[in-house]
Amino acid sequence: MPTNSRRNNPTSDKAPRRSVIVTFKAKDERADTVTDKVDLLTQALASPPQILDAADMIAAAGVEGLQRVAAAGTDAEGVGFDVNLYEAPIVSLSLTEDEIKSLKGNPNIAAVEDDGLCYALPVDALVFEDQPSLAAETVPQGLSQIKAPPAWGASRGKGIRVAVLDTGIDWTHPDLAANVKGAVSFVPGQTAMDGNGHGTHCAGTIAAAINGKGVVGVAPEADLFAVKVLANSGQGNWSYLIAGLAWCVKNQIRIASMSLGGSQAPLALQAMCEAAFNAGVLLVAAAGNTGAKVGSPAKYKQVIAVGAIDSANQPAGFSSKGPEVELCAPGVAVLSTLPGGAYGKLNGTSMACPHVSGAAALAWGAHRFASNVQIWNLLASTADNLGSPGWDPIFGYGRVDADQAAGALTPAPSVPMKP
Repeated sequence: MPTNSRRNNPTSDKAPRRSVIVTFKAKDERADTVTDKVDLLTQALASPPQILDAADMIAAAGVEGLQRVAAAGTDAEGVGFDVNLYEAPIVSLSLTEDEIKSLKGNPNIAAVEDDGLCYALPVDALVFEDQPSLAAETVPQGLSQIKAPPAWGASRGKGIRVAVLDTGIDWTHPDLAANVKGAVSFVPGQTAMDGNGHGTHCAGTIAAAINGKGVVGVAPEADLFAVKVLANSGQGNWSYLIAGLAWCVKNQIRIASMSLGGSQAPLALQAMCEAAFNAGVLLVAAAGNTGAKVGSPAKYKQVIAVGAIDSANQPAGFSSKGPEVELCAPGVAVLSTLPGGAYGKLNGTSMACPHVSGAAALAWGAHRFASNVQIWNLLASTADNLGSPGWDPIFGYGRVDADQAAGALTPAPSVPMKP
């Protein structure tokens, strides 16, 4: 893990800093084809921050291991992340205006972009009602709607590694403890424990365990990994998401579930999504809750954009629409897990997204030698059409059908990803 100590430069340290994302040219295209990009930054900056290798952050099983934090201390300006992929040679860090100007003229660097904010995508506050019985297992309505229980004869997602890029997960929850295998935080000063509730809710929809009480998830034997890229406030930097995706690539994550989004994302995020998809990670994201255009990262071609429907299979009014929408799933009054052993209902495309992530885990569990492209083809070709025949900008290819995707006996036809 490369690190750099701050140099003593009082003038530079006092200058205001802002978070930026630096994309280098491919190593064989740089003016300096020998020196590592982190070392190039060290040479170019008067006061470089500590730069952590995003892919090498540890996410160990067990409560002690899960307490690890990616960033040192609470100073976000003192920490940066290095993404060491040929297709996405990216470093995120906080710099002064003079440092930014100097890097923009550096012949080894392709772009210097401002970082920005992304957000969890629930529509409203939690609703605590219809609490599951502690003496029996509750199957949330959304699972029945996407036909998850019938799929369990073919697959329960056993061993399929699903990363929840969100506010973290409460791994002590009785319904999640058995399936959370690791956690890592890219939010400075915060552990991967969920202090918001959003990530825990999404995790429960994906893989709450069958344990005779509480609720059950779509893929109740999948392996969950909490990749904290949103702070407990529900917002985070794009650079945290980029670092989290790099971690997914290095750590053999099959499915990256992103119930988050925003506008005006840097081009570096699209490059990171392309690199992750090309490395074999299936990317699933919430389409957005504006009722209008699909946001980032869902709008990228390599990311499955998920819209929300209600229990009557009608489109949710808040669900974003457009040429990028690919699948839909339940996103209204979705019952799932909450921190502290609790349960609650939420609305949003954030709640629809984990239904598709869970269905993908079931399909991959039944077709273990499939690629991410083949799993996408299964999900799209077996979806239950709800709108115009084929594809439409509201439902995409249709409501995800977990049973058909997991139980398919022949290779699925190739289905184009949108747009």
